[in-house]
Amino acid sequence: MKTIALLCLAALTSAALAQAPKAPVKKERKPNPAMAKIEDVPGLPRVLLIGDSISIGYTLDVRELLKGKANVHRIPTNGGPTTNGLKNIQAWLGDSKWDVIHFNWGLHDLKYIQDDPSKRADPKAAGSHLQVALADYEKNLASLVKTMQATGAKLIWCATTHVPAGSEGRIEGDEVKYNEAAARVMTAAGIPTNDLRAHALAKPEAQLPANVHYSPEGSRYLAEKVAAVIAEHLPKK
Repeated sequence: MKTIALLCLAALTSAALAQAPKAPVKKERKPNPAMAKIEDVPGLPRVLLIGDSISIGYTLDVRELLKGKANVHRIPTNGGPTTNGLKNIQAWLGDSKWDVIHFNWGLHDLKYIQDDPSKRADPKAAGSHLQVALADYEKNLASLVKTMQATGAKLIWCATTHVPAGSEGRIEGDEVKYNEAAARVMTAAGIPTNDLRAHALAKPEAQLPANVHYSPEGSRYLAEKVAAVIAEHLPKK
């Protein structure tokens, strides 16, 4: 009897295990090729791209468009808000010589958050606040510019692209105020602006609906504008 009971228990256990839902297998996220380190082609100028996911989206295309003209690097992460830039700018710049730095901060600064800065919050919800207030953004940007100017590189400011209606955690048009603050900093420092916002607005179909991001074709379009302005500022041979 004891043997029969054990066999029944084993059978029931096996059946229960067979019916139990399997834990989902987590797929390993493949490294983004835009973040990969590149080997410099000797003799070509060195370019550094600094920015958030918008810049990640156009990095590979900019690299392709400037192939044979420049070694195009980027910071190995999403640049996030200016507060993140202040923490990491020295590490991103490293000890390397840069000829051109094309940079942007803004979309993460004007994002609304609550306790967790990695998550967007409804701007109208109680406790929601800007990740970086406008006045602090301007001060942070001025400090970042001074640090980058010390490298001797040609700096190009990239205007923050459009925040359309319906963008989660952001208010439509807030980039205008942040771009105006950035313009004050860049004018004082004598830094030219790549008005990527204007370029993007000229081709509205490039941007995803109710989203700050762009389609692959839209990112390619932005890359053409970025590559063109960088090419203008490359050292003359």
